[in-house]
This record gives sequence, structure tokens and C-alpha cells, in this order.
Amino acid sequence: MAAAIVAAGFLGSRLLGVLRTVAIARAFGASPELDAYQVAFRIPDLIFQVLAGATLGSAFIPVFARTLRSEGEERAWLLASRAFNLVTAATAALCLAGWALAPALVPLFAPGLGADIGRREELVAEAVFLTRLMLLSPLLFAMSGMVTGILNARERFLYPAIAPMLYNLAIIFGALVLAEPLGVRGLAVGVVCGAALHFAVQLPGLWQERMRYRPSLTWADPAVREVGRLMAPRVAGLAAAQVNVYFIATYFGSRVGAGAIASLNYAWIVANLPLAVFGMAVSTAAFPRLAAIAAEGDWEALRAQTSRLLRLIMFFTVPAAVGLALLREPVVEVLLQRGAFTAGDTRVTAAALGWYCLGIVPQAGIEIHSRAFYALGDTRTPVVMALAALAVNAALSAVLWEPFGVSGLAFAVSAASWLEWGGLWTLAARRLGDGTTEDLHALARVAVAAGTMGVAIAAGFGTRHEGSTLEAFVDAFLGAAAGALAYFAMAALLQVPEVYELAERAATQLQRLRGRLPRNGGPA
Repeated sequence: MAAAIVAAGFLGSRLLGVLRTVAIARAFGASPELDAYQVAFRIPDLIFQVLAGATLGSAFIPVFARTLRSEGEERAWLLASRAFNLVTAATAALCLAGWALAPALVPLFAPGLGADIGRREELVAEAVFLTRLMLLSPLLFAMSGMVTGILNARERFLYPAIAPMLYNLAIIFGALVLAEPLGVRGLAVGVVCGAALHFAVQLPGLWQERMRYRPSLTWADPAVREVGRLMAPRVAGLAAAQVNVYFIATYFGSRVGAGAIASLNYAWIVANLPLAVFGMAVSTAAFPRLAAIAAEGDWEALRAQTSRLLRLIMFFTVPAAVGLALLREPVVEVLLQRGAFTAGDTRVTAAALGWYCLGIVPQAGIEIHSRAFYALGDTRTPVVMALAALAVNAALSAVLWEPFGVSGLAFAVSAASWLEWGGLWTLAARRLGDGTTEDLHALARVAVAAGTMGVAIAAGFGTRHEGSTLEAFVDAFLGAAAGALAYFAMAALLQVPEVYELAERAATQLQRLRGRLPRNGGPA
């Protein structure tokens, strides 16, 4: 049930995220003004990710779980209060520093912003203003992220699943309603309002859990220091991940030319839809359970659970990546090509999307293998691999941005992701026991089924599209349907276990539904 709630939340959030992207594309296309907004978004997002995100995932939940098990609820709530207060205070300090340093940071992160069209000073000034406005959001997200961590640690996932949907709805409102009078500043207002809603909607969950909040702010608490110890390397890891995916692309994308940053961002959002629905959703829902198994010291059970989750994630992620790569042009056209978003923007965005799809599978693998290390209390190993991936991405981007533009930058991210996942998987096998051969055999069958799907799509619908938006929709829909049919048929033929598990679950749910239906026309 937890995985279903989280998956539904991720799916709802990502679908609204797609609608958000559609609304932004319609209003702004791949314009230089949107480039300025994307540059401005990076600093607030970095502050949130390296503080609240670190504490939420890898540091707070395992310590909270151990404290609750060994010392009881009263002590666990005191830990939660102190962690909440410290993260909020640290985030506020960073926001103030970001506000003061914004005029220096924006030109550093995007040295080519507006230069090729003679609007450098104007767009840099706008990016600085937007940065300062959106620095309100990480403070709200820091508080909200801690609430999410507390609720997830208590295995309550409904309110955290709703929160991102409200955030996206607020930005959609900014794009549809505020864009005309305020321009891209309307999007920034939507970001801040969405962050406030993200926090507010989760507060009833704390009330239902009867959290006993205390305004205590101390570093002397051993449990708080343990959170800080686990958090420190994770801060470096999340910072590396943010730099790896966003800042390197922003830096070199600004040098490619006007609209390149926006096109890369559009492509990344679309590529992340299957990653979020399958990789992130399953990994997030499973993490409290992984932490509990690790707390009991059962390494074989942890290895088996990690392997099972990996296979489940890959069963969905591999075909999603293949299908999205082959249908990239009709998908981008259907989703984005309207209003200010032109056919030329579609071609550029689809080119980047194709190479980002190459990285969907390893990024999904990173989600589960990194959480296995976090469950063990090891936040350093994922950091080392993230830093290695950052170095590879930076080197490849520096070489590829000029001859290949956005395609080269997207390829660099994907290539670095494969390196990171390979390292994590190898080290996890050494730490927990080697089940790699068995996992690879299972993944090979999934890959064969996905290859069959790819042949079916390519044979029936091709890999490129020319025609109207309606024709693009038909191509995307029929191609996805034919590919899914071919994939599940081949997976069943190869006896992939997940096919039969899904069929059994579907049959069980159908029986339950029939049991609730009225009989003989009478009331249920």
C-alpha cells in the first residue's frame, strides 16, 4: 500500500509537472527570458537539496527509526524537533547569503547568458532579481522537507504525496494567469506560493501523529550529532548531484546559445517522468523498510530486498527508456509544441531527450543502490561515486558542448550516470554479498523484451516524425501501445517473474472489486 501511495503521488506530481512544463512552454517557449528563470532557479534549489533533502533521506530517517525503537516516542519527537529547528536555521542563513551573493553567483553559473543576442546585462539583472525572489522557497521547503521525513519515518505517505502536486499547481497558475502581466516573474511567484502550500498541506499529518514539538535548538544531543554526521557527506553528494545534472548543463548550455538551457530543462523533465514514477517512487517507499532491516543487522535480507526492488524497478524503467527514446519527437511535439514553443524548439528538445533517455536506467539503479548504503548508515560511498560522476560529466561536457550542442551535454550526463551506478552496484555486492550474476540474468531477459518492444515501435512507427500534432499524438499512442504489447508478450515468453506477479495482483484486485459490487441489482 505504501508503494502504491508513493507511486500514485509521484505519478500525479509528474503528470502535473508535465502540465506545468506544457504551460511554461506555451507561454515562453525556449526564450532567453526562460533561460534567465532557469538560471535563477538553480541557487534556491541547490540550497534546499543540500540541506533539507540530505536530512530527509539518508540521515534523519535511520536515526529516527533507531531512536524510536530503542528510546521511545518522547525521545524520538525531541530529536525530530531539534533536527527541524537546526535545518530551518541553517537554511535561513544560506538563503541570506544567497541573497547577498546573487549578483556575483549568477554570472559565474551562466557566463554566456544573453551574450549571443546582445542582452547579457538585461538578462543577468533579471536572473538576479528572480533568484532573490525565489530564495523564499528553500526556507519553506526546508521546513516542509523535514515534515516529509518525519511522516515517511512513521510510514505515512499520503500528505507527502499530495504536497508536490500543490507545488506544481501553483506554478501552473503562475504560467497561465500571472505570465501575461508579470512575465517570468509570474513563474517565480508561483514557485514561492507552491513551496508554502507544500509545507502547509503536510501539517495535519503531524497533528494526526501527535508530534510533540519543542523549540529546542542544540547540538549537544548525541542523536542530533549522529544526524549531522550522516548528513555531512550526503550534503556533498547532493551538491555534487545538483552540479552534475543542472549547473554543468547551465554553464555550458549558456555558451551554446539562447534557448539551450530551456531546451535541456524541458528534455530533462520529460526524461524524468518514468524515472520518478518507477525508480524514485519504489525506492522512496522502500527506504524505511530497508533501514529497519539494516537496524536488525540482517545483511542477507537487505541484499535480497535490494535485489528484488532493483528487478521491479528495471522491469518498468528499461522499456520506458527505450520507448521514450524511439518516440521522442512525437512525444515532445504533443506535449510542448504550442504557443511560443516552435517546431525548431521541438527538434532541439527531442535531440537532447534522446540522449537523456540513455541515462534513465542507471539513474533508476542509483536510486535503489544508494538507499541500500544509506540504510547501512554509509553516506560516504554514494558521495564518492557522485563526485566521480561529476568529474566525468564536466570533462565530457567541456569537450562535447561546442561540436554537439545540447545533444553532447545530455550524453555527458547519461554517460556519467552509468559510471556512478556501476560503481555503486559493485560496491554494494561486496558489502552485502554478491547476487550480481543472478540480477544480471534477470535484467538480460528484461533487456531482450525491451529490445523486442523497440523493434516493434521502429518497424511500425519509425523513430522520427513529420506531420501535424494530431498525427504525432496518434504515432505516440499507437507506438506506445504496440511496444507495450510486444514487451509484455516477450517478457511472459521469457518467464520474467514480474509479469506473473503483476497478473496475480491484478487478479486479486479484480476479485476484491467483484466482492464489493452489488449483486442481482441490489445495494452493495
